[in-house]
Amino acid sequence: MNDVIIAFLSTVILVATAYSQTKTGMKVFISVDMEGITGVVNWEDVNRNGKDYDRFRTIMTQEANAAIEGALDAGATDIIVRDSHGSGRNILPDLLNKNSRLIRDWSGCFLSMMEGIDGTFDAVLFIGYHAKAGTPDAILEHTMSSSNITDVSINDISLPEAGINGLIAGYYDVPVVFISGDKAICEQTRALFGNVITVAVKEGIGSAALNLHPEVSREKIREGVKNALKNISKYKPFKLNPPYTLVLNYKNEEMVHSKSFYPGIERTGDWELTYRSSDLIEVMKAFSWIH
Repeated sequence: MNDVIIAFLSTVILVATAYSQTKTGMKVFISVDMEGITGVVNWEDVNRNGKDYDRFRTIMTQEANAAIEGALDAGATDIIVRDSHGSGRNILPDLLNKNSRLIRDWSGCFLSMMEGIDGTFDAVLFIGYHAKAGTPDAILEHTMSSSNITDVSINDISLPEAGINGLIAGYYDVPVVFISGDKAICEQTRALFGNVITVAVKEGIGSAALNLHPEVSREKIREGVKNALKNISKYKPFKLNPPYTLVLNYKNEEMVHSKSFYPGIERTGDWELTYRSSDLIEVMKAFSWIH
């Protein structure tokens, strides 16, 4: 009997030790867009047919690596990178830091730029993000669809993609602790999230931009991520109180009409659609259909 008890206690200790080790590790989710990458100023820069696209996807990969390195410096043990731009096939896998795992392409999941996130993560980082549609002195500003949407709001708060994705992270109780992009998105995310570290790699001047050198951007991203994750207890998940009212404004009649057939959608203006729910996930599912 004593041998049985000893064996049982040994098993309990092993399980407890494994659990403790798992909990002490840091798991980080990195969503990487492209419009906010250093040097990007024109749609050709982020389009697969653009002359300089390959150069900028390399810089995109390097800035993702800077974030990964900062996370490793802070003690991260599990890092997931989500390629969140266009085709979802921009980051160069062979150049990405091997201490991470990469999600490429789109599965069709409503989580979109946040696909892969769940409650096991400790923090979220946004790299290469951009300001919302209509923002002055912002580089390639838009909200999800550059040709169709003029504004997205939830509970009367106008949101950039970082805000929408931050709400998804917040649903899983994971805080957004760092963002890089142009000056405009850094200002918008500080207004939304409050306590978040930002690195502005460029500043819009109309449709032009004043850019840091890419190497300087990488240094700042690495250091910023490290500092954010070293002080992770300071950050709180971004949440809004239910019920939720999602409002989208469009640029043309065709889009409003075609998207109005989603169950529960109301047409509340000439080019405006509204969806209401007490469940944020249902809101995000609706949003994935109508944006």
